[in-house]
Amino acid sequence: MSEEIRQLFEKRLGRYQATIALEKTDRMPIATGSNYFAEVYSGNTKQETIYDSEKWLRAEEAFIRDFPEVDVLRDNRIWGPLYDAVGCKTYKLPGRDLPPRTQFQFVEDEYMKADEYDVLINNPLEFMMDRLLPRILGDLAEPGSIRARMALLKGGMAQVMMSQIMRNRSLYLEQKLGMPQPMTGFFLAPFDALADAMRGLRGVLLDIYRQPDKVMEACDVLVDEMVNLALATADPLKRYPIFVPTHKACFLSPKQFETFYWPSFKKTMERLIEAGYTIRAYLEGDWGHHLHHLLELPKGKVLCDIDNQGDIFKAKEVLGNHHCIAGGIPDSMFILGTPQEIRERVKLLCETVGKDGGFIINGGCNIPYDTKPENYRAMIDAIIEYGTYDSSIDPKPRVVQTEESKTPVQLKMVTPWEVKLAELGGVQGDENLIRKPWELLEIMGYTWIWQWVL
Repeated sequence: MSEEIRQLFEKRLGRYQATIALEKTDRMPIATGSNYFAEVYSGNTKQETIYDSEKWLRAEEAFIRDFPEVDVLRDNRIWGPLYDAVGCKTYKLPGRDLPPRTQFQFVEDEYMKADEYDVLINNPLEFMMDRLLPRILGDLAEPGSIRARMALLKGGMAQVMMSQIMRNRSLYLEQKLGMPQPMTGFFLAPFDALADAMRGLRGVLLDIYRQPDKVMEACDVLVDEMVNLALATADPLKRYPIFVPTHKACFLSPKQFETFYWPSFKKTMERLIEAGYTIRAYLEGDWGHHLHHLLELPKGKVLCDIDNQGDIFKAKEVLGNHHCIAGGIPDSMFILGTPQEIRERVKLLCETVGKDGGFIINGGCNIPYDTKPENYRAMIDAIIEYGTYDSSIDPKPRVVQTEESKTPVQLKMVTPWEVKLAELGGVQGDENLIRKPWELLEIMGYTWIWQWVL
């Protein structure tokens, strides 16, 4: 990395980190979490983005070249061949199930039966391997068959290939273009893990009336699994927030939210924050009745993206002195509006919500695919004009906190090294040379199992 690129990377990252932490910086960062517009700006189809990693990277390079003021970039999170390798049924993909220029779609269904809560609660791993995965991964539908065993082999190899693609992309953006990521790693609120790829919305809404205690017990069990998934996929240098989309909170009344959703979600986030991480939460739908609960979390640790249905001004009123918030421009304005309308909206937001910092202008948790390029350019220019705080400040990345977590988390494995060592009857050489790769592969395998809830 050249000195010029290093300085550019550090300035961008420092600006983003300071804003999340509610600290002073030179200007408002241009820091969308999911910039779908960047995927298609160069002319790529959505199929090309998820199947051709080279075209995807070239598209991002073209986007950064034309919009160098952007501070972080993340768009696609899917590599199609991984989903094909196991016959994933929870996603319809462009070019495979949908036209090449259509966005991927999540397929919700009742993949977990109403009478299977005890299996999940008593042994989550057994539930995943024996019940859920054979239902959501079509090639595993007949456990033990040659096709199922081959699918597991292909799925593991595809995961390694995808991880390498994502790593190479991140390093290229950092070292060649000076571009940080808006987040690394992911998890779900335990209630969403249950309601998305397990019970489905209809199923879980029936369950909270018919077997509420089971729902709460399952959510408590899923806290450990979501913490593990987040830490296994997070940035080990703790530079970037961990990503969490929230899918079902907007369907719940305040009482339902307080009973079923918030307790386990709060526990999950508290443990990640204790481990030294920040979180970027997409508050999807209208969180207006739920926002105040986020004040229970430590100050400056959660970046809250406000969706189109939410009220950015109310979010600022409730959270503005405690958490950074993002949003403010309706997706429809990016798609159908004019540069002048964008400029006026940005000016309003900078003079109100963003007046004292701790704010990132964004669409509703994303920049939509169909954004007009001139509107995106108008947003950037207006942020530079109206969102500059103090040009004398030179943003620098925060020093990584190296102290151990108050509650250290040992990443999960199916077969711990101690068990394997006992089976071997001891080893004759350097134990660490054998143990470390064993544990790494175990952790990777365990993470692979749970990633399919997203």
